[in-house]
Amino acid sequence: MNIKQTRFAMLILLLLLAAPLYAADWDAEGLAKAIASSPQRPAGDAERDAGRKPGEVLTFLGVRKGMTVLDVIAAGGWYTEALSVAVGEQGKVYAQNPPAVLQMRDGANEIAISARLADGRLANVERLDVELAAMELPDASIDLALTALNFHDVYNSYGEEAAVGMMKRVFQALKPGAVFGIVDHSGAAGNDNVQLHRIQQSIVEDTASKAGFVVEASSDVLRNPDDPLDANVFDPGIRGQTDRFVLRLRKPAEA
Repeated sequence: MNIKQTRFAMLILLLLLAAPLYAADWDAEGLAKAIASSPQRPAGDAERDAGRKPGEVLTFLGVRKGMTVLDVIAAGGWYTEALSVAVGEQGKVYAQNPPAVLQMRDGANEIAISARLADGRLANVERLDVELAAMELPDASIDLALTALNFHDVYNSYGEEAAVGMMKRVFQALKPGAVFGIVDHSGAAGNDNVQLHRIQQSIVEDTASKAGFVVEASSDVLRNPDDPLDANVFDPGIRGQTDRFVLRLRKPAEA
């Protein structure tokens, strides 16, 4: 075998060795099944799977094994667990919560996330119990960030400037070309979306653009055309079944 043939054979071998790595990346169905079968998953988590469709949402956002991800305002950690499964043993999940979120509802979120992470059950998860602005993560260190059903509270409670500031802090933590995913309850123009705990998708997109993100795509995977958009999201008649948008925001590669 001459040198050229040897190099070609080595190239083929390397490609074959690399193939399982790419084959192991998730499809929506496979990820959903892996999340559903997470060992000792807290009681009640599975009840939300049908409404939240984590396999479809996370694959739409581009999650892959080995990533370092940030769950922004993780609350009790439902998505933290889904992300932990998605990135695998070689990945890392930061579950960020402001102290006020952990103390809400008599400390319900603190109790939930503490129980979820007890005894190192999700070994690839690290809690960040700090305000987003106070995170000490290195700049450009995160492959993917997500906040689910939180952005409306930031915008509605503290205004556009604070919402842009939140997005800029996430932008700073993300690697160039990385994604920030936002899931939220759809609001309609003219409704009291503050009282309803909703927000218009167009407002989120505008805020993202002001923070430097490119609004790359939106998904209809969590849409519910039967939601009239005029009920409070905690109303028993619509809770867990609201019309929701999923946005994929991209930090420009040159940023």
